[in-house]
Amino acid sequence: MNIFLPFGELDTNGIEFKKGKTKMKNRSLVTQFRFTFTWIVIASIIATVITYTFAAILYVQAQNKSIYPANYYEQQIPEIDQYIREENVSLLSQSGEKGLQDIISGDGIHYQVLDGDGNILYGTNQENLFETKKKLFYQLNTTFRQQDKYIHAVPIIDENGKIAGAIALSYQMKLSYVEDNGLWVAAVLTIALLSPFLYIVAFTWLFSKVFVKNINYPLQILMDASRKIKEKDLDFKINYHSENELGKLCDAFSEMKEELKISLSTQWKMEQERVEMVEALAHDLKAPLSIIRGYSEALLESNINDNEKLRKYLAVIKGNSEKSSALVQQMQYTSDLEKSYGQLQLVPINLPEFLKQKVHNYELQAKQKKIDILLKIEGNMQSPFLIDADRLERILDNIVSNSLQYTPTRGKINIFVIAEKTHISYKICDSGNGFNSKDMERAFDKFYRGDEARQTKDGHSGLGLYIVRKLIEQLNGSIEVINAELGGACVIFTHQIFEDKEIIE
Repeated sequence: MNIFLPFGELDTNGIEFKKGKTKMKNRSLVTQFRFTFTWIVIASIIATVITYTFAAILYVQAQNKSIYPANYYEQQIPEIDQYIREENVSLLSQSGEKGLQDIISGDGIHYQVLDGDGNILYGTNQENLFETKKKLFYQLNTTFRQQDKYIHAVPIIDENGKIAGAIALSYQMKLSYVEDNGLWVAAVLTIALLSPFLYIVAFTWLFSKVFVKNINYPLQILMDASRKIKEKDLDFKINYHSENELGKLCDAFSEMKEELKISLSTQWKMEQERVEMVEALAHDLKAPLSIIRGYSEALLESNINDNEKLRKYLAVIKGNSEKSSALVQQMQYTSDLEKSYGQLQLVPINLPEFLKQKVHNYELQAKQKKIDILLKIEGNMQSPFLIDADRLERILDNIVSNSLQYTPTRGKINIFVIAEKTHISYKICDSGNGFNSKDMERAFDKFYRGDEARQTKDGHSGLGLYIVRKLIEQLNGSIEVINAELGGACVIFTHQIFEDKEIIE
């Protein structure tokens, strides 16, 4: 009998067993419990039937050899009765006892020889079975029951035809055993009768062990996972997959762990950004504030009568104050940008004129380094476009200002704009040193500054391209940075062309 029937039969390679076990694992807990209970009953019934079959065979083989049937002694009564009638009065003598014992088979029949008055002459039963002589005579040639025994009284008739006495045989109607062999068989048969209860206990223990194992395994995994989370270790996987309640619980726990990991990573990143913001703000404000302090102290400590020198000092103080204020405003703008995307303020714009005006403004800054700025526009630009002018202007200002900063004297900045069917593409390239691998990877990170940026005279907050990326995302666009084939850095971005004037959240 295969006790793994509920989980699939085991073939020579164990493939069917594994399939059955997997199939069982995917069932719901209620279904698994029902299957377990069903197979406990089935297995117990099958085992009981087999046991009873063997017990029946053993009983048949042991009958009349090791076990006497319940009517074994009753079957001897006719033969003993005939012997008594043949021997008759000779049995009243003690010398007749041996012959009487020889005719009786087994120890289950007891006898007593009585005289005509009902007195016991001899025998194996000394109990007074008849209270009076009259009662003895009345029950002769009959079999009657007295308590748990059967009594058979046989009369002894003398030569004159008178009752000279009687022999009373007593026996019980029950199974009896032949010495030790009979007891051993009886013990086996007793155990066989109790086997259903034993099998139920055994198979309940066995199948419940498998059932509990199927439950304990994922629970143990979840307990280990909880312990790891308590220890702040989120680098683990829950390797348990099932379609039942425990499998869904493990999947939910995995999702919770991943969300927790993302949340903690986000918090850690925010904390890092906060630290970097404080460091960046302290770094960028240090220089202008030091200058303001130095010039202010100089004004206080000296008696300046030269108006030109006074104006020069005050101009330096004003310029650095404005620079400090601009840094604070840029960080405030970044914070507001992250809190809410806000609404797009779409207005119809003649894009070529808008771009030409922006380039004209940039040329005024470029003259200081003798940088040439070239604007090239392609595509259908005849119709006005619905564009958020403020956002586009801030995007262009941040990108071009970076290009002006990193483009060497007498360099070039090329601005290419192409109007396509659903979007407008921009490519702004300079003749500077281009991006290194680290810059290309982290250019749009908050507070990131390239190594050269810290070495510049004015420095910057590391928020320019981060703000650009956020604004372009609000315009349903994308941005990337590359290095030009002939050297220099290129920033490529696109934004959507809106069909009608509407405010988009």
